[in-house]
Amino acid sequence: MTDTDPALPATLRQARPEHTRIAAEVAAHDLAYHQNDAPTVSDADYDALKRRLVALEAAFPKLATPASPAAKVGAKPSEKFGSIRHAVPMLSLGNVFADEDVAEFDARVRRFLGLAADAPLAITAEPKIDGLSCSLRYEHGRLVQAATRGDGFEGEDVTANVRTVAAIPEELAGDGVPELLEVRGEVFMEKPDFAALNGRVVEAGRAPFANPRNAAAGSLRQLDPAVTAQRPLKFFAYAWGEHSALPATTQSGTIEAFGRFGLPTNPLTILCRSAEDLLAHYRAIELQRAALPYDIDGVVYKVDDLRYQERLGFVSRAPRWAVAHKFPAERATTTLLAIDVQVGRTGSLTPVAKLAPVTVGGVVVENATLHNEDEIARKDVRIGDTVRVQRAGDVIPQIVEVVAELRPAGAEPFRFPHTCPACGSAAVRGVDEKTGEADVVRRCTGGIHCPAQAVERLRHFVSRNAFDIEGLGEKQIALFHAEGLIRTPSDIFKLEERDKAGLKRLANREGFGDVSVRNLFAAIAARRTVPLNRFLFALGIRRIGETNAKRLARHFGTPVAVAAAGTAAADPASEAWSELRAIDGFGDAAAETLAEFFADADNRAEWDSLLAEVTAEPMAAAAAASAVSGKVIVFTGSLERMTRDEAKARAEALGAKVSGSVSKKTDIVVVGPGAGSKEKKARELGLHVVSEDEWLALAEGRTVQSTEPAGEVDAAPAAATD
Repeated sequence: MTDTDPALPATLRQARPEHTRIAAEVAAHDLAYHQNDAPTVSDADYDALKRRLVALEAAFPKLATPASPAAKVGAKPSEKFGSIRHAVPMLSLGNVFADEDVAEFDARVRRFLGLAADAPLAITAEPKIDGLSCSLRYEHGRLVQAATRGDGFEGEDVTANVRTVAAIPEELAGDGVPELLEVRGEVFMEKPDFAALNGRVVEAGRAPFANPRNAAAGSLRQLDPAVTAQRPLKFFAYAWGEHSALPATTQSGTIEAFGRFGLPTNPLTILCRSAEDLLAHYRAIELQRAALPYDIDGVVYKVDDLRYQERLGFVSRAPRWAVAHKFPAERATTTLLAIDVQVGRTGSLTPVAKLAPVTVGGVVVENATLHNEDEIARKDVRIGDTVRVQRAGDVIPQIVEVVAELRPAGAEPFRFPHTCPACGSAAVRGVDEKTGEADVVRRCTGGIHCPAQAVERLRHFVSRNAFDIEGLGEKQIALFHAEGLIRTPSDIFKLEERDKAGLKRLANREGFGDVSVRNLFAAIAARRTVPLNRFLFALGIRRIGETNAKRLARHFGTPVAVAAAGTAAADPASEAWSELRAIDGFGDAAAETLAEFFADADNRAEWDSLLAEVTAEPMAAAAAASAVSGKVIVFTGSLERMTRDEAKARAEALGAKVSGSVSKKTDIVVVGPGAGSKEKKARELGLHVVSEDEWLALAEGRTVQSTEPAGEVDAAPAAATD
């Protein structure tokens, strides 16, 4: 954070509602930006919102779940194009904004790898091009396929369009070209070409493109390749996906080889040896930014050694071995016209500032976040105030401060409502029984009787990372709920039968037709079977985001087992409660909300009703079958071959379940020097106890001889101390 950034909340409880609200905003912008090439905010506004998320998640790591927009990649591919499944996911990067964040990135990498502060660690630094990510698949040196990033796992087939881009070679040249090489990079448009294109667009009577990035995206995603051929698109290669072999053992060496193969690469990429070198290059690039022929919004740092990259792996949807250092936020001054209080799916009341339209970095801004009622009071924001608005890295804007000397006479402090604006129920701030601290979020107590909560829960249920039902967007959900057609998630799967029996068919309603209704019913039918983790996430249980949903799905395997554990956990002295708490990373708060969910009769009835309509199948394995996949692993004592973070990450990548406590359900206990009570309990229970070396052999699929109690084992990496 810089000294111009809004202050962070003091506690996790205060930070959580702001994080939740920003997450919903970014999800909507992702759809507009990545799929429709029609951003609702500028790149800087969008980055500003993500920057705030990153800051919140850095300060409060428990917020950093896959459900966070900071962990999301793009949006679902458009149906206008054929789709291509990426053999290796195209993931996004984490962002940093301050000098100390860069130093922390360097230190974090060293901690994970167990490197000393003075050990050699080379990191590349390259300009972050503001364009459209694209993957090029070469087989025997010839271009055979091209795809956009899409949602990171599936992109749009733009092969025909990419073949018209002069900068992208049809055939790779030189020696050492792998039989299979998936090259990844950025399609972009240079500033002079963008200005010329917009001039032609305006002359033709059409709306101009907002910026070069949108022009490049719109050009590459034309249905007619002939249109793309007329657009001056460029390309820089900077990464790779699936490959039969790589031409080097380093990031820099591989990019150099790409250049020899005939692929355009950025000449401003350099190799750095310290955090100080990285910052020096960042400042040099920042000084050149305005003079560069293309738009950039930061500098990307990548650990150079590919062996280190492999060990570091990924967290959520971003690599641990790379980060984007974004340029500072931009600001503007405008008038606060009103404050709207919106109701979320968990009943949270979130204030949104309505602003007199103002241009911030080339984008018109009309809404900004106010976070929560404490933030309004802290900044003393009043309707009619002149406020400074900041966009930090292409995201939704936020109000930085009030220009107090311009406050109009008679402006009154904002009175945050104590009743729900949607249903009139009391809106209260809960109190943490353990700390006595008031919740920063005020919540509607109307529950399922609150229409705003019901609609938001339904929207969440059909969202991309939940059931992902195409054709059930915000407008459709709101309409169907208002007319009583869909009140609960299970109603969605009864919609077709109800429509057949109804007097007013959907196809006869305004805005619908036979084809659209048929497509909607087909999309619903296609989601009658979903992975258990998506099923759990879709229910919108507080604190059960994507990460905790995966933990539950991986640990219990079936909805029956989850329900049994959640029901029994109502008793904190029960074995079920202990089992939930033993799931690595699953905290008390998540266990409490899961138990509360199943203790509610209405929730349990909807759970059963939904399972009568859909099948929640076991979560897909995280990795190919290994000697340890599916096993519950506990690490205790000091391990010397890798750090605890690396061990845990490797174990989960092999399909193991890492637990923090030993029980009769534990499969393997890995012990190192200094192991104490956990080792003693493991031996008393007759569990399979292995040394660090024996564990590594299991993880690597090697045969190991152990004098400890035998049993089948599942692979996972080792860790540090209790």
